[in-house]
Amino acid sequence: MLIDLFAQIQETTDAARQLVEQAATAPVTPKETTLSIWELIKMGGWYIMGPLGLMSLAAVYIIIERSLAIRRALRDEKDFMAKIRDYIHEGKLDSARNLCQTTNTPVARMIEKGITRVGKPLKDIEVSIENQGKLEVYQLESGLPILATVSGAAPMIGFLGTVVGMVVTFHTMEVSGAGVELSQLSGGMMQAMITTVAGLIIGIPAYIGCATCWWHA
Repeated sequence: MLIDLFAQIQETTDAARQLVEQAATAPVTPKETTLSIWELIKMGGWYIMGPLGLMSLAAVYIIIERSLAIRRALRDEKDFMAKIRDYIHEGKLDSARNLCQTTNTPVARMIEKGITRVGKPLKDIEVSIENQGKLEVYQLESGLPILATVSGAAPMIGFLGTVVGMVVTFHTMEVSGAGVELSQLSGGMMQAMITTVAGLIIGIPAYIGCATCWWHA
C-alpha cells in the first residue's frame, strides 16, 4: 500500500513539474496597448499641457497669417515699375500715384511716398522712402516677437513638467518606502517625458517659422 501511495505521489509530482516547465518555456504574448493623443495630454497634466496647447494654437495662427502676408507683400506686379517710370517721364504724377494706391504692396507704398515728395530736394525724397520702408518692415514683422517667445518658452515649460514629474516620482518612492512598485512610479515618469516632448514639438516649429518669416521680411 505504501509503495502504491509513493508511486502516485511521484507521478503527481512529475506531472506538476512538467506543467511548471511548460509554463516557464511557453512564449509570453505581449499585451498590445495604444495611447491616444487625448490620453497622453491627460497624463502630461493640465497645468502644463494647457499652456502648451495655447502656445501651439498661437504659433500655428501666426505662422500661417504671417506667411500669407509676406507672400502678398512679395508678389511682383507685372510691368509695375515700367508703368511708374513712363508716368513720371511723361509728368503724369497723379496717374503714377493712383497706380501705387491700387497696387497695395510695400514697394508701391514706398514709391507713392516718394512721388508725393517730387519737387523737393532728393535727400528729402530718399528719407521719406526709407521711413516708409522701415514702417513696412515693422508691419511685416508684427506677431513675430510672440512667435519667438513661444519658441523659447514652450521647451522651458516642457522642462518644468519634467521636473514636476520627477518630483512626483521621488515623492512616491519616499512615501512608499521599500515596497514601491514600478506601476507607482510610471505616472510621474510618463508626465516627465510627455511634457518634454510636447514642449519640443511646439518650440522647434515655432523657432523655424519665426526664423523663416524674419528672413523673408
